[in-house]
Amino acid sequence: MSGACESSSRPWFLAWLAIGAAAGLGVLTILTIGLYLLLISVAAALAVAARRRSAVGLPGLLSGVGLPLLYVAYLNRQGPGTVCTTTATGQSCVDEWSPWLWLAAGVVLFLAGAVWFTVTGRRGRAR
Repeated sequence: MSGACESSSRPWFLAWLAIGAAAGLGVLTILTIGLYLLLISVAAALAVAARRRSAVGLPGLLSGVGLPLLYVAYLNRQGPGTVCTTTATGQSCVDEWSPWLWLAAGVVLFLAGAVWFTVTGRRGRAR
């Protein structure tokens, strides 16, 4: 019986994870498509929050915010500094940030949400 409770909360966790990822990406891209992503994530959050038992997956929101940060860390994996790429037709250079702060923030947020979800799930099963 406790397994059924846990498995029914996973879709809510994933729904909140997607909303958190969209919101985090919206904040990171606020000067381009970010405002649209934030509006979509607010609308999705309202729609999901209106559903019964959706609050069990709310820790996914925290984990979701960490996903875009992990992606930024991945994009800057060769940083910090100027990184140049040479091809047969030319060379291009970009300035990259240090990935370590992005990685640390992303891992902390993702794991905090996952631990929160696990702990609250165990507390619910104990009742």
